[in-house]
Amino acid sequence: MSLYNWIFYIEDFGNSLISNLIGNIEYDYTIKSYYTEIYPKSMSWKTSNIPQSRCNERCSPGFRKAPKTGHQDCCYDCVVCSEGEMSNATDSETCDRCPDDEWPDEKKVKCVPKSHEFLSYEEDEIVILFIFTSLLFFIITIFILGIFIHFWDNPIVRANNRTVSFILLVSISLSFLCVFFFLGRPVDITCLLRQTSFGIFFSISLSSVLAKTITVCIAFKATKPGSIWRKWVGVKTSNYVVGICSSVQVLICIVWMTVCSPYQELDMTSYTDRIIIQCNEGSDVWFYSMLGYLGLLAAMSFVLAFMVRTLPDSFNEAKYITFSMLMFCSVWIAMIPAYLSTRGKSMVAVEIFTILISCAGILCCIFFPKCYMILFKKEINIRRQM
Repeated sequence: MSLYNWIFYIEDFGNSLISNLIGNIEYDYTIKSYYTEIYPKSMSWKTSNIPQSRCNERCSPGFRKAPKTGHQDCCYDCVVCSEGEMSNATDSETCDRCPDDEWPDEKKVKCVPKSHEFLSYEEDEIVILFIFTSLLFFIITIFILGIFIHFWDNPIVRANNRTVSFILLVSISLSFLCVFFFLGRPVDITCLLRQTSFGIFFSISLSSVLAKTITVCIAFKATKPGSIWRKWVGVKTSNYVVGICSSVQVLICIVWMTVCSPYQELDMTSYTDRIIIQCNEGSDVWFYSMLGYLGLLAAMSFVLAFMVRTLPDSFNEAKYITFSMLMFCSVWIAMIPAYLSTRGKSMVAVEIFTILISCAGILCCIFFPKCYMILFKKEINIRRQM
C-alpha cells in the first residue's frame, strides 16, 4: 500500500516515534501494537487549501445539483435555479418555487416581493407630462369659455347655437380632467369612474359636434323656398340631438355598471417578475359598445360635415368640424392596435394620450378659428358682414 505524508505512532516505546514518510510503507495488519492516523494539517500540499476528494466543487446557494451523464453518482453539475425558483442551501438537490406574489432575488437565494406596476405619481415621469398637458388644455378651454361668455352677443358666438357651444366647451374641459382617474394606483372606485366619465363626457362632446353639423345641414336646406326643413331650424333641434345622443351613452354605461362593473385586478401572469395592478373592465362587450358608440357619433359628424364643408358662407363651421372629426377618427383608429398590443401601464398611457390628443383636436379645430375672428377680426365680425 502506498502512503504519503502519513504519521506513525509506535506504542511499544516510552516516547512516540513520529516519522513523516514519503514513499511506500509496508506494515503487517496482524501486529496490534501498530496503528495509523492521518493529520491533514501536518501534510504538505501544492495549494494553500487542503484538497478534497470530490469530483467537483459544492453547489452554492442559488444552484442545484444535476447528475453527470457517464460519471459516478457522487459527480454532478451545478445548475442555476430556473425562473421563479430559489435555493438557500449548499449542495441543494432541488430548487424551491417562490409564492405567486414573490420572485427570487438576483442571486436566487431568497424570495422577495414582486414589484407592483401602475402609472405612479412618484416613479413615472410621463405622469408629470400627462398632468401638465391635461391642466394646460383645461385652462385653455376655460379661457375660451370666458371669451364666449364675455362676447355673449357676438355674431360668431351666437351662430350655430351658443348653448351647444357652451356645452361642448364644458364637456371638453371635463374630458381633460377625467385623465386623473387613469393616474395613480387603481382602486375599485377609480376603475368604476375612469371609463364611464370618459365615455359620457366624450359622448356629450361628440353629440354637441353632431348637433352643430346637423344645424349647418338644416340651415342650408331651409334656404330653398317652401322647404320642409324650415320648421326644424332653431335651437330646439340642436338641444334635442345633444340630449338624445348623450342619453344613449348614459344608458349604456348604467347597464354596464349594473351588470358587470369594472374592478381592480392583480395581473400575475403577463410578467413573471412583477404584478400589474390594473382595472378589469368587467365586460369587454360593454366596454367596446361604449367605444363603438363614440365611433358612430364621430363618423356621423364627419360624414355630414364633409358633405356641407364647401357650402358658401363667410364662416362655414362645417369645414372646421370636418378637420376635428378627421383628427379624432384617425387618432382612435391608430390607438386600437397600440392599445391591444400593450399591457399594464403602457396600455393606460396609450388611452390617456389618445384622450388628450382627440380632445385637443376638437378644441383647436373648432374654437381657435372662432377666437381668432372674435379677437383679431372685429371689422368683419358684425352681423351685416356675416
